[in-house]
Amino acid sequence: MRAIARVPNAASKAQPAARSFATEKQIAMRIASTGNLKKITSSMKMVSAAKMKGDQNRLTQAIPFNAMNKTLNEAPQTVEEIDVSSWPAKNLIITTSSDKGLCGGVNSYITRGLKKIEGLLAEDGKDFKLIVSGEKGRAQLRRTFSDKIISANTDLSYPVTFSTASAIANEVTKVDPEEYDAVHVIYNEFVSAISYTTSVQTMMSLKGEGLDEPLTGYEFEPDTKNEVLEDLKEHMIASQVFYSMMENYTSEQSSRTSAMENASKNAGELIDALTLQYNKARQTRITTELIEIISGASALEG
Repeated sequence: MRAIARVPNAASKAQPAARSFATEKQIAMRIASTGNLKKITSSMKMVSAAKMKGDQNRLTQAIPFNAMNKTLNEAPQTVEEIDVSSWPAKNLIITTSSDKGLCGGVNSYITRGLKKIEGLLAEDGKDFKLIVSGEKGRAQLRRTFSDKIISANTDLSYPVTFSTASAIANEVTKVDPEEYDAVHVIYNEFVSAISYTTSVQTMMSLKGEGLDEPLTGYEFEPDTKNEVLEDLKEHMIASQVFYSMMENYTSEQSSRTSAMENASKNAGELIDALTLQYNKARQTRITTELIEIISGASALEG
């Protein structure tokens, strides 16, 4: 039986060239899409930098709101060096986070900090409940601390106002006082345009009798101390939440500026790599076409 040789048809001959052309087209499309992405991240960087300056100014203006807390409370602790040995058995923690993403690890550091605090409290047989602010923080925390979340406040106004902080403080007043003995606020403290620190501010307890009675060094009108302490507690929480949210918003814009700068840099590097790949593919196609032309001309001459 004679073997029949299969001769490739014209379509099969054209297939390698079609694959090469498609590769070049795909690379060109990726270069164009990456270039558009770079424009977006560069624009977001400039917008975040402008917002960060505005938040820095508002943070400076918010310092007087926190004057009372600095007088009554101890200095905040960083999550890395936090000591919970002085914390009571039952705690209420207010977290501050963002409603928007693309801001680096701002929200993740809050979650990591809470996980560390949970472990330290568990070692001492202590517990805590959560009041969460910010959609991104809520989305992360509910996966790990869903049983500890009392309420969540999302879609907050920007820039934050004292009314927003007062609404969160009002959430604290709705919680049964027997459920907690101390209130803490965890937030990202703004350090510089490229740095922030996750911190925890513990507010002094305004509960107690006898030797534990608070503010014994101050004079009150008869039968008014309890009422004054209740008002003072709500104002102290609201002012601390307001200041902490200002710190967190400034840190958020700082982190977003850095994240978008890194994204723009990575997009530029990717465009350079794709351009080199595109030029190599184009050179390969042209070389192949020249070889085919030369080979065809040589065959005709022969």
